Amino acid sequence: MSGVRVRRAAAADLGAWTAMRLALWPGSDAGELRGEAEAILQDPRDMAAFVAEGDGKVVGLAEASLRCEYVNGTLTSPVGFLEAWYVAPEWRGQGAGRALLATVEDWTRGHGCSELASDALIDNLGSRAAHEACGFEGTGQVVYFRKPVR
Repeated sequence: MSGVRVRRAAAADLGAWTAMRLALWPGSDAGELRGEAEAILQDPRDMAAFVAEGDGKVVGLAEASLRCEYVNGTLTSPVGFLEAWYVAPEWRGQGAGRALLATVEDWTRGHGCSELASDALIDNLGSRAAHEACGFEGTGQVVYFRKPVR
């Protein structure tokens, strides 16, 4: 992991941060994603964002929140929740993701939580493998249903 440094995200990171959020959630509106990032910066009490820097540029991000409502598979409340976790493809496998996760774990402990939870789409095998490689354990799988009632 040489050359990667993790720090709290700042306003100067919004461009790169938004681009990574868009890569994580393709098809989303870039303006909305940037607005959400700005909101995290403006009110960081229950949310935090961290960036990983390598070679002088932002190469990864992690966003975390405190969730007080029940989170599937957890035993305590509140829990830290890994809301977003992304590393640029060319930086994967070099420790940036683990460094981001370690920072989120520290943030979670600092808020008195004993659990960190996360989720991934059922068909996102890369994300699921990354979670498991970093010590997360799967607690279940779910399919959400929707039916309009007009």
